[in-house]
Amino acid sequence: MHPNALIHITFPVVSPSQPKTAEALDEGMGHLGPGMGEAGGPKTEGCGREPLQRLQGVGNGIRRWQKLERNELHGNLVEKQHPQQTQVITSYDNQERRGWIGVVGSTRTLGEVRGRGLLLSPKPTASLHFWRLLQLSIFQILFDKIRLAENITSYSFAGTQLTVEVHPQDAMPQLLKKFSLAKRFQGDKNGNTRPRQPGGKDAHAYPWDRSSLKSMPLDLRQFEKLDTYASQVTVKSGLDALVSDLLQEAHSDLERVRAIWIWICHHIEYDIEAAQEKDRQAFKPTTILQTQKTNCDGYAGLFERMIAGVHCMTVPGYSKGFGYQPGQSFSGEFDHAWNAVFLEGRWHLVDSTWGSGLVDSTTSKFTFLYNEFYFLTHPALFIEDHFPDNKNWQLLKPPQSLRQFENNMYHKSEFYNKGMLSAHPQTSIIKTVNGKVTVTIESCAPTLFMFMLNGKQEHGLLSLRKNGMKLDVYPPTVGTHKLQIFAKGNSEIYSSVLEYTLKCHYADIDVRLPAELHQPVGPSWFSEQMGITKPSHPEPVIYTSDGRCSVSFSVEEGISVLASLHGDDGPVTEETQRRYIFQLQWEKRTELKVQLPHAGKFALKIFVKKRQEPGNYVFVFNYLLCCTNSKVNWPVFPESFGNWGQENELLEPLSGVLPANRNVPFKLKLHGVAKALVKGQDTWPLTLNREGYWEGSCSTAGCQEVYVMVLENANHNFYSYILKYKVNAQ
Repeated sequence: MHPNALIHITFPVVSPSQPKTAEALDEGMGHLGPGMGEAGGPKTEGCGREPLQRLQGVGNGIRRWQKLERNELHGNLVEKQHPQQTQVITSYDNQERRGWIGVVGSTRTLGEVRGRGLLLSPKPTASLHFWRLLQLSIFQILFDKIRLAENITSYSFAGTQLTVEVHPQDAMPQLLKKFSLAKRFQGDKNGNTRPRQPGGKDAHAYPWDRSSLKSMPLDLRQFEKLDTYASQVTVKSGLDALVSDLLQEAHSDLERVRAIWIWICHHIEYDIEAAQEKDRQAFKPTTILQTQKTNCDGYAGLFERMIAGVHCMTVPGYSKGFGYQPGQSFSGEFDHAWNAVFLEGRWHLVDSTWGSGLVDSTTSKFTFLYNEFYFLTHPALFIEDHFPDNKNWQLLKPPQSLRQFENNMYHKSEFYNKGMLSAHPQTSIIKTVNGKVTVTIESCAPTLFMFMLNGKQEHGLLSLRKNGMKLDVYPPTVGTHKLQIFAKGNSEIYSSVLEYTLKCHYADIDVRLPAELHQPVGPSWFSEQMGITKPSHPEPVIYTSDGRCSVSFSVEEGISVLASLHGDDGPVTEETQRRYIFQLQWEKRTELKVQLPHAGKFALKIFVKKRQEPGNYVFVFNYLLCCTNSKVNWPVFPESFGNWGQENELLEPLSGVLPANRNVPFKLKLHGVAKALVKGQDTWPLTLNREGYWEGSCSTAGCQEVYVMVLENANHNFYSYILKYKVNAQ
């Protein structure tokens, strides 16, 4: 187009006679984008979301908004006019640098564009909604037409007056070096202007200082009544009525933001099917209320549309959401949108999409699961999975680059929700060193953890610490492996908090851990909590040269202990898992004598149970027993029965298999018995010596099994079995 040509642009608007309701704005303003009457905002895709175009410059940005809303403007006369619809006509002559603004069918001139400085002063008859459109129209002209010869260097906006400065194209713009969707300016529904753009006053220090998960001091208990109320409000008619109902219990800007946030998170479902469709139209508020479904653009747009009297912006960008893979790069269209709200003189960040629930990766179904983390999140934490199109919306000092965002470790929201503070390594992709990877986590309180390597709880040693955990992982093969770490926190559910990609270039075949080695390994604060204290072996791994070891610990009164031994091969079967362990107890201490059937690695599992309570034994922890002596070949211990007392002690014979045709000595400490004997082919009584031990011997000739029996009451004649031995075949 010739630079001196006269330009006409049309816009549908709400006439002053029309009702100034939210619904009227939605329909009458032609859906001009977020904050301009439409709750859709920019489209996005990824994470199940729609396409978002990166907007370079206001002129291009305005056209993109119009295209997204199927309400395109053209740089020449509109092809199709609607006489019934009030329209703004803007005219500007580039050579004369003057123009006018009016209304179709009216002789009134509402504003004038004149000279090198642009001054627009609408008549008092112009409505607020009309004024908003004048702003947008002026920017359309300036960037589509004046940019051929001149550029904007500054603008100011106050009340009903807009002043724009222009300068020759070859001079450097000072203000709008980049203008994106999140940087438009406008008035809110009450006529208030936008506050300043984010700057140093809004910036938080990076990295996170561990002071709080929130960007402002909050006591969530103050919201309990409001949260309950807001979550139960239902849609009765339109959007305005809903907002009015929600804000009845809100008495401050913070509470207004909270009420809207709570309602959206508890009532709007993520529309997975719609998010997967390409070129889908932006969601209208009325449609969202009817279906109670939307995508991330709809969440952000609806949140911005519902906020009354509080400045709010929709922020597009990249996200580490559903489908994210550690180490992946981001380019092209943005895949997410969230909001910034202005409270107490500072910008804050919220994401109602992720606050409402999650999508199951296996079923692709959405589940409502409220997540407090994404309400006024500390920017140093928000940046871990949200990268805005404009670095100013990071609200960080210093801001992070896209490359840093891609490379930084992604701590999921549950990492912080469950009290985690830090993790090492701080990169999502780890290379093994001599076939091993070590991960440590620091938490603000004792926490239970578990891990999965390629979907299985194998090939790792996880030990609990008072404030965190340590995990050593030994990938079984060369290649890429997926490591997931879960934490329990105060709930009964383990939640995924970290995910690493392991690059293994060398697999140590000598480090083969038993498949039954469960987590955690070694005693910890948790075993103390379960009644096991003062262990003889505080470390998780026990090395033995002769295949034998003795482990002891104190046990709280009323707690019963059970142990079992597990290996991947050899004679350890389900029937003999407890036969390689002989349990002794005296006073308040329990000893486990262990004999390994062969060389190798074994899991020694410890279980506990309150004696007076029904139910099964509960797993507490296990030790890893290691023996490299190939000559080790210990037999099982004798089988014990229920009458084997807690305070009893066996000195000999410890082997559960006795030689044939031999006289075998017996020595035991038995409490609370009147008589004791050994029964084989014949019966041999045991006598009580001065040290309190029952002693004697028996012959194994002619028998296959030998039993130790006791008479608990001298007035009775019934003997009970307490130990059983097998006799080797001749």
